[in-house]
Amino acid sequence: MLRDITIGQYYPVDSIIHRLDPRVKIVATFVYITALFLVKNFVAYGYVLLFLTVSVLLSKVPFPFMVRGLKPLFLIIILTFGINIFMTKGEIIYQLGPLDVTKEGVIQAVFMGIRLILLIIGTSMLTLTTSPIQLTDGIEKLLDPLKRFGVPAHELAMMMTIALRFIPTLLEETDKIMKAQMARGADFESGNIINRAKSLVPLLVPLFISAFRRADELAMAMEARCYRGGENRTRMKELSFHGRDMAAFLLVTVLLVAVVIDRF
Repeated sequence: MLRDITIGQYYPVDSIIHRLDPRVKIVATFVYITALFLVKNFVAYGYVLLFLTVSVLLSKVPFPFMVRGLKPLFLIIILTFGINIFMTKGEIIYQLGPLDVTKEGVIQAVFMGIRLILLIIGTSMLTLTTSPIQLTDGIEKLLDPLKRFGVPAHELAMMMTIALRFIPTLLEETDKIMKAQMARGADFESGNIINRAKSLVPLLVPLFISAFRRADELAMAMEARCYRGGENRTRMKELSFHGRDMAAFLLVTVLLVAVVIDRF
């Protein structure tokens, strides 16, 4: 299950999406999220799905690899589906004990389930197609105007990028600790959800110790390389806009305009 989490992972392959300017991809991700939350019917979902399908095909990231990231969040998707299907009032089509299944509830449940799935796959495209260094540079460039107000743009960009990149590392460490404890007789799979949650408590102490140790090692490595933040820092590859970046920005803008027109 832990290996199925794709958030924070980078899939190295040569594609036009990988070659896009990271600033464009970051802004496009926020525009995509905005468009997704402005959708009010299934027709607009068709626009978003078409945009996402084209993006995935151009990225050359295997679709099964992207869908695999939904498995760890399957429980959240089912919970969202259940809450909407039972809590939405309307025309009753079925009674399940004290709970009523309504026509409006089914439509709302499907609507929110699709939104959650598209949100997960769409946002994972950012880290799957952008290397850590590019992500850091892109965030820093976008935060540059805030420097005049005393905002530490480089430090914030570095912290956010390190946090994202540590997700796969911590998941791998959790998997190792679980296997080590299972070899000593620990049981993480039997019992109900509450018992499974309680069995995960012994993982927290070694996981936190490992996380602090890795953070300390990273800090010492950065200090040994004379890291002093973003002041007077040079880059081997400077960010620059190309025609493909403008085309991508126009494409995501068209998506937002189409969704807004459909809504209003």
